[in-house]
Amino acid sequence: VQLQASGGGLVQAGGSLRLSCAASGRIFSTYVMGWFRQAPGEECEFVARVRWSSGTSYYGDSVKGRFTISRDNAKNTMYLQMNSLKPEDTAVYYCAVATLWNRGNYDRKNQYDVWGQGTLVTVSS
Repeated sequence: VQLQASGGGLVQAGGSLRLSCAASGRIFSTYVMGWFRQAPGEECEFVARVRWSSGTSYYGDSVKGRFTISRDNAKNTMYLQMNSLKPEDTAVYYCAVATLWNRGNYDRKNQYDVWGQGTLVTVSS
């Protein structure tokens, strides 16, 4: 599996962006796909994840109620709709897939074994 993230850009605070992560290769129903982000000088932060088969989602506390993760099985694509953006959302956003079974909520970076390149999101105040 290879991942290609896109959709980043510059937006004003309060605005919206939608990120996409297109997967090439077979996505098995057991896979979990997620978004992480990393701001300059900061640790990598979990944003959201979705189970490929059921579509059930889980979010990091800092984005709950503002971001929505989804997937389109037919297009092999995952999305992150980001609303009410804040300057602190500025970061490089990475998509990833967990191909192996793990315990927990799949909110840790080391649970993911395939990563896409990042896409930069900049939110101006």
